[in-house]
This record gives sequence, structure tokens and C-alpha cells, in this order.
Amino acid sequence: MAQSDVLLTQKPAPQTVQVCELPRKVYDVARNTGPYTSAGLATASFRTSKYLVDEWFQNCYARYHQAFADRDQSERQIHESQQLAADTEALAQRTQEDSTRRVGERLQDTHGWKSELQRQIEELLAETDLLLAQKLRLERALDATALPYSIAIDNLQCRERRQHPDLVRDYVEMELLKEAELIRNIQELLKRTIMQAVNQIQLNRKHKETCEMDWSDKVEAYNIDETCSRYHNQSTDVQFHLHSARLEESDSTPETWAKFSRDNLYHAERERLASANLRQLIDCILRDMSEDLRLQCDAVNLAFGRRCEELEDASHKLEHHLCKTLREITDQEHNIAALKQAIKDKEVPLKVAQTRLYQRSHRPNVELCRDAAQFRLVSEVEELNMSLTVLKEKLLEAEQSLSNLEDTRMSLEKDIAIKTNSLFIDRQKCMAHRAHYPTVLRLAGYQ
Repeated sequence: MAQSDVLLTQKPAPQTVQVCELPRKVYDVARNTGPYTSAGLATASFRTSKYLVDEWFQNCYARYHQAFADRDQSERQIHESQQLAADTEALAQRTQEDSTRRVGERLQDTHGWKSELQRQIEELLAETDLLLAQKLRLERALDATALPYSIAIDNLQCRERRQHPDLVRDYVEMELLKEAELIRNIQELLKRTIMQAVNQIQLNRKHKETCEMDWSDKVEAYNIDETCSRYHNQSTDVQFHLHSARLEESDSTPETWAKFSRDNLYHAERERLASANLRQLIDCILRDMSEDLRLQCDAVNLAFGRRCEELEDASHKLEHHLCKTLREITDQEHNIAALKQAIKDKEVPLKVAQTRLYQRSHRPNVELCRDAAQFRLVSEVEELNMSLTVLKEKLLEAEQSLSNLEDTRMSLEKDIAIKTNSLFIDRQKCMAHRAHYPTVLRLAGYQ
């Protein structure tokens, strides 16, 4: 056995400390040799960095194995690479076909929404035109109410020129006030309806513009997707675009994309229905307004007719009483003349009786007697004075009656003139002016 083999098989001295195991190299043998071995000390410097023969063979075997493993791995990688290339080619083709199909589906979705938006835009445009026509009717109807209102106010002002006692708050005036109030209320209603129509037209146009913007975006997106659907591997206008596959935070999702157009269509359809309902409401308002105005106009005209008949009847009755009063005045004047003549006729008998009494008062002495003649003359004077008193009282009464008849005549003539003036105002002024009252079609805003 060689010395090196002996040294390799020697155990460490009992007093040495056990150290951790190191790779099997020659310097481990030198370190594990006893401290008093002279041969280990002499060859230590030649064996510290050299491998053993077994280790050399092991190293060769390791190289063989490594080369075989590398070749095997390379062959496997080549096979896997070919398989991967084929798989990725098939995957890329399937992915491109799926992407093309998805782009085609997206085109169909976009075309569907685009068609719906275009239909809604056309309907909104047509509805807005119809509402504009209704707004024009409202404005014409509002202008048409100016004439009835001026007629009603003019009638009221004309009837203010009536004289007492005809200046009364009769049913004609009540109907005219009702007509003026009705026209003012209708004018306020028409103004509010016009403002509502203007606001609805603005909303229609706003949502139409929103749908048009959405439709324009979808047209642009449709054109882009249509261009994308025509790209293929042999296209010459394709190139690399770095960072194009990065998703932006502001990108929409299919749900939000569909919800956006659905909301636009919903709001537009809601406004279109509101506009249609408003148009129907305007039709009802104009129809009811024109009918109410014409009914009130007929009521006022009927009241004027009745009032004119009453005035004519009152005027005829006043004229009849005036004729009777004039005849009575003539009779009373004759009566007064007769009374005056009767009073004048009593003066001569009274003078005769008083003269007789005066002459008989000069009878001398005892002849101044209260005889029957004296008593009769005294009673005659008293009777004549009483008759004169009664006649004068009756004359005063007749004159007062004549004065009353004259006052009545003047009052009747004045009242007849007042009735004639009132009749002229109601018939010649008011009713003639009301002949220009607008027609139902004009009040409904068609003319």
C-alpha cells in the first residue's frame, strides 16, 4: 500500500478537533495528517490544487453526460419550437379570425344602434316641425284675441257714456266684463303654452343634437371598424403601433357603450312623446278657447239684443206717457183758465153785496136794523168769499198740477232722449263694432 493510501486511511488524532467536510482534494489529506508526519509535510506543497484520477474520470463522464443532455435538450427545444411555431401560427390565425368575426359583430351592433339613432333623429325632427306649426297657431291665436279684447273694452267704454238713470250695471255689462276676463285668462294661458312649446322645442333640438353626435360618433366608429375588418396578413398598409394594446382608463365597456346610446334613445323618445302630448294639449286648448270665445260672444250679443228690446219697449212706453202727459197739460191749462174766469166772475157779485152792505150801514138811527136782508147780505158776502177761497185754492192746486205735469213732461222727454242715446250706444256703436268679431278658425290660429 502506498504511503498516500495509508495517509488517506489514517484517523485523526484523538486530541484534534473535527472540522466540516470539504471537497475531496489532496490538501484535505495533508490537513488530516498527523502533526508529526514528516512525509505529509514534505509533499503538501505539490498536492494542494490537484484532482484525483477518479475525479478526472468523473469529470469526463460529466462532460459526456452534459453534452448528451444539451443535445437532447436542444433537440427537444427544436421540436418544441417547431410545435410552438405551428401552434402559435394556428392560434394567431384563429385569433385573427375571431377578431375579424368580433369586429363584424361589432359592425352589426354599431349599425343597429346607428339605424335606431337615425330613426329617432328623423322622428324628433318631424315632431319638432309639427310643434313649431302648433307654436305658430298659438301665436296667431294670441294675436287674434287682441281684437275681441279691444271690442269688449271699447263696448265697456262706450257704455260708460250712458246717462243716468241708464248708467246701470246690467247683465250686458256683466257679460262684457266676463268676456274681457275670459279673454285675459285665455291670453295668459296662450302665453304660458307658447313658453312651454318653446322650452319643449329647445329640449327636442337638444336631444336631437345629442343623438346626432352619438350617430356621428357611431358612423365614424363604423367606418373605422369597417376598415379594420378589411385588414388581412397580405395588407400593405399595416405597421407596428407601440402601446396600441394598452387599455385607457377612460375607455368605455360594452355595457356602458350600449347604455349610453340606450339612454340617449330613451330620453329622446321621452321628449318626443312629451312633444306629441303637448301638441294634443295645444289642439284642445285652441279648440276649447275658440269655442268659449264664440259662446261668450253669442252670450254678449244675446244680452245686447235683449237690452235693446228693453230700451225700445221703455222708450215706446215713455213716448206713450208723454203723449198722455201733453194732453193732460192742455186740459189742465184749460182748467186753470176756467178757474181764473170763475174767480173773476165772483168779483162782481161780491162788489154788489159789499156795496149793498156799505150803503145800508148809512141808515139813520133805529133804521140801522139787523133785518133778514142784512143777514142775507152778510151771508152772501161770506159765501162769495168762501167760494173765492175755494176757487183760489183749487187754482193753486191746478197750477201745481200743471207744474208737476210740466216737470213730468221734461223728465219724460229727457228719459226718452237718454233711452235713445243708450239705444244708439248699444245698437249703433257696440253691436256694430261686434260685427267684426273674429271667426272660430281665426281664433283657433288657422288664419
